[in-house]
Amino acid sequence: MLPGRPFQGPAAPVTHLGSVDVLLETIDDAPLGAVLVVDNGGRTDEACVGDLMLLEAREAGLAGAVIWGLHRDTAQLREIGLPLFSLGAHPFGPRRVPPAGAAMRSAFLDGTPVSPSDWIVADDDGVLVLGDGREELFAEAGRIQATEGAQSDRMRAGTSLRAQLDFARYRRLQAQDPALTLRRYLAESGGAIET
Repeated sequence: MLPGRPFQGPAAPVTHLGSVDVLLETIDDAPLGAVLVVDNGGRTDEACVGDLMLLEAREAGLAGAVIWGLHRDTAQLREIGLPLFSLGAHPFGPRRVPPAGAAMRSAFLDGTPVSPSDWIVADDDGVLVLGDGREELFAEAGRIQATEGAQSDRMRAGTSLRAQLDFARYRRLQAQDPALTLRRYLAESGGAIET
């Protein structure tokens, strides 16, 4: 909902069953910098969070929220400024009577399980749920970002991406071997680009 506001942090997941008590409990127990992840089953007939919950999350030091469902109070949420991903807006909150019980500290985002041991990373392109091995992923992402940033700098200085990759050579080689992919050519020639 707030473009240009990437966020990340440990997951604070909860399954929403119709009452905000489980959201408040999850916020209460979440570490600073956590990301509230609310599973409302992808429902499109109700909003499960609004201005009060996200203001509470912001004031508790959470980094953002990801909702597998809808939100409400869009104007107020923009003012609050806590980064939010949801499936969209809806004017009405839940009208169902939730069962009593403790918060379920797990969630699913479109079938992807989220647990408190996961890490959430979100930007304008979407949301990632990262489990074990995320340090290696962060290192690889940093390497790719540095490589592509250098390529972009060279392009802005006048050297096209095609020239950097010797794309004319790739096309000649592919004409001889139609099974040659750009990915394989780059791996064999030491070139780099996200493909």
